[in-house]
Amino acid sequence: MLRKLIPLLLLSGLLIGCAPPSESAPTLLPEELVPTIIALTADAAASATSQAFTPTLPVETRVPTLSPIPPTPRSTLTFTPQPEIPLAQIQFLSPGPMSRFISPVQMQLLLVAGDSGVIQIDLLGEDGRLLGRIVDRMNRRLSGVYAVYKIPFEIRAAAETAQLQISTRDKFGRMQALSTLPLVLLSSGVTEATPAGNMIYERAVFLAPESGADAFNKELTVRGRYWPFNTQPVFLELILPDGTVTGVRVLTLDSLDPQEFSTTIPFKVTERTLAFISLRQMDPILNAPVYVFTQEVWLNP
Repeated sequence: MLRKLIPLLLLSGLLIGCAPPSESAPTLLPEELVPTIIALTADAAASATSQAFTPTLPVETRVPTLSPIPPTPRSTLTFTPQPEIPLAQIQFLSPGPMSRFISPVQMQLLLVAGDSGVIQIDLLGEDGRLLGRIVDRMNRRLSGVYAVYKIPFEIRAAAETAQLQISTRDKFGRMQALSTLPLVLLSSGVTEATPAGNMIYERAVFLAPESGADAFNKELTVRGRYWPFNTQPVFLELILPDGTVTGVRVLTLDSLDPQEFSTTIPFKVTERTLAFISLRQMDPILNAPVYVFTQEVWLNP
């Protein structure tokens, strides 16, 4: 009997091995492309500042459940490490700027959640109205979390411009990071995604003070570099844990070219306090921030 069962077991094993695999959720980028992005980002991190990500990307992956978007060409994924500039906490892997979407908007992101562990994604219409929102919770990992989302939308016009706004906050509710991407929404037609390009670095960096440094004498000297979204003023603020702004400076810009700045921000505290230095720029039409970059600093009375 055993001799008769062995061939049957072997045959059944072969039949099982030949059975079609179960259907898996599609990814937006080809499987061989995401590891390339991760490896290149990790290589860049090795040469970036101490605040940059560690080269272990990704640690977590949100399961993709979307239909494919045309992949980003490999030629746009050649990253060059930028001295002193940290890797972005919010990275758009796809789509790229001014991509055209029929519903839904689909995206692939590499995210570092704030201390709250909450990520918020808003789709804003050209008049600032909220077209869709996703709130997700994820572990805060400096190596980043690869995530895939989609936001369905409805518009009355044939087409309109929009802004994809992604933000994260700290445990006190302060804005810790925010970045945006301009899009075009269509009521009908075909989705056309542009390449994301080399967008792995922050648009801003504080050259001084260092993160966690101490400030005295009721004044903080700030030096940095910023690549503007627009020519609107840039706000430099010192924000206390309760959200109070204890000091502010407004910088004016004369172009869209990357530029350096140096200024002082006055402050007043009654005890040693860990505050945020926040760099913020607004969209004049939407009256909403297009970019926020923060760093911690100790303020002393």
